Amino acid sequence: MNKDDLIQLGKQAQQASFTISNLGTKQKNDILLAFADALEQQTAAVLAANEKDLANSAVEARFIDRLTLDEGRIEGMATGLRKLVGLKDPIAEIDGGWETESGLRVIKQRVPLGVVGMIYEARPNVTIDAAGLCFKAGNAVILRGGRESLHSNLQLAMILRTVLEQHHLDPNIIQIIDDPSHELAQQFMELTEYVDVLIPRGSARLIQTVVKHASVPVIETGAGNCHIYVDQAAEEQMATDIIINGKVQRPSVCNSTEKVLIHQAVAKHMLPGIIATLRDNGVEVRGDDATRQIVSDVIPANPEDWDTEYNALVIAIKVVDSEEAAIRHINQHGTHHSEVIVSDNYQAGVQFQKQVDAACVYVNASSRFTDGFEFGFGAEIGISTQKLHARGPMGLRALTSYKYVINGNGQVRK
Repeated sequence: MNKDDLIQLGKQAQQASFTISNLGTKQKNDILLAFADALEQQTAAVLAANEKDLANSAVEARFIDRLTLDEGRIEGMATGLRKLVGLKDPIAEIDGGWETESGLRVIKQRVPLGVVGMIYEARPNVTIDAAGLCFKAGNAVILRGGRESLHSNLQLAMILRTVLEQHHLDPNIIQIIDDPSHELAQQFMELTEYVDVLIPRGSARLIQTVVKHASVPVIETGAGNCHIYVDQAAEEQMATDIIINGKVQRPSVCNSTEKVLIHQAVAKHMLPGIIATLRDNGVEVRGDDATRQIVSDVIPANPEDWDTEYNALVIAIKVVDSEEAAIRHINQHGTHHSEVIVSDNYQAGVQFQKQVDAACVYVNASSRFTDGFEFGFGAEIGISTQKLHARGPMGLRALTSYKYVINGNGQVRK
């Protein structure tokens, strides 16, 4: 594939966006159900393609879990498509209306973004999630996955495109770039004439590369250096349970816990048990000097640790002398994703939620809940860590814009 081929993809997507924007809710829902059925029927073909990706020795060990598909995960993708059917169609939804002094009737109406570009890595499920969400929200989509998941992504996209053809719709509503080269990715980021918005999903490095080099508007997502602050009023068992869930349940994802901050008033009492439980679950523990004074065999943390998203069974712990110090540390080193306080003190929770700069701020709950399914969105196309347009888990409404529809009866402006 070369730049001319990429421009052709853009032209096809733009034309297809006009087609899909005119589809009714029932027709879109019928196609989503057909997507889900076809995905299940072709499970064997998807798993065979995924095996080719997993056989690539260049794949980093920490990404194996994200990359791996099995029957359960394919079923989960199909379930996600079916859940979209039950969600309200945002297109043509009315956000408000009024009449001006000149008698004009103004309506604010939801519309699709147009053509969405997805750049992602190591997560073949994003192919289905992104395509399904964009389809329901009336957008065409161009998918560019990483080379490590190329076979899986191509197979999944082919299944969806075949369904569109079988239903006499333009298959270019969903397109995929089959050349994962960095050069072509850069050209994709500059396709401003045809792509309305880019959404990157993956490592902090990938996301920052897209943000830095794209000419197309970008919704920044994903990087998750997430913290749990254990307050002096925390209940020990609750704190331990939340830390273990946040770190261990699925360490490779962006909403897993990477750092623990703990108030010095309870550190000496709580840290030995917390660290022992982390180790029982296979977690490598790093810590600052104060942590190592309490548990001497903790690996020393270096300055880079506080800014690192591990995506692995590794965690770093720091002792702080106040909630204010914890908030300062989080706002300096966090990625504005998901932050947690464990505390039985109501005011401490209020202060934390008010002052921490993140898309999702929890009191007494795991950061693992930052997820489109858990928030009731049916699915998500990513977790936005910026403040413009969308923030947090991005569902259907985040894939729309709006326009003003104005009706008059001959008014002219004086």
